[in-house]
Amino acid sequence: MTKNSVKNFVIPFTICVFSALALYPDSSLDPEIYSTEGLELNYNISEELAMANQDQFIEHSIFTPHLGKSFEGFKEALAFKESRGNYFTVNTLGYLGKYQFGSETLKLIGIYTPNQFLYNPELQEKAFVANAERNKWVLRKDIKRFEGQHISGIKVTESGILAAAHLAGPGNVKKFLRSHGGNNLSDAYGSSVRYYMKKFSGYDTSMIKPDKKAKVTL
Repeated sequence: MTKNSVKNFVIPFTICVFSALALYPDSSLDPEIYSTEGLELNYNISEELAMANQDQFIEHSIFTPHLGKSFEGFKEALAFKESRGNYFTVNTLGYLGKYQFGSETLKLIGIYTPNQFLYNPELQEKAFVANAERNKWVLRKDIKRFEGQHISGIKVTESGILAAAHLAGPGNVKKFLRSHGGNNLSDAYGSSVRYYMKKFSGYDTSMIKPDKKAKVTL
């Protein structure tokens, strides 16, 4: 008998038994007689489907209220891609926090204590802004030159450039732009400069001011 056949038989049968017990409380019906012991009743959904449903639930619930294309929307969308917005996570390569910073990048913006960084959400938020300010300074000429152009099938925007710089560093974004998409670096998990430039295009990042010496202070 197939699982579907068992399911179609057991569920209606069980309903009938308990309906009879409710209608005739003094009857001699014995629920033990109608045990499902020994029947294969495993209806678990696949792990892939469960994860897909969980991801869909998290994705729909995390962006409330709707932040649109604001700078806050940019930060939260990028954080969701990096860590599902978890301040206290460390990935398999040792990248830290909500925005998945590497220790060398943290040093560039004045943070030398990764453990302190990991457990301090305020520090992480300031680090994101400082790093974006530094990247915007490094890429200022490329933003001016390439913004609005179409490269490798995508429209280049400032927010896309900054997101890609967060992923791969400003140097690799320069290589992508100046090779017109020919040099498209991917990280260890398969995310590429092009993918980030497309996924995070069109956000308002005008509040980020280019700053060569951007540092984090509390």
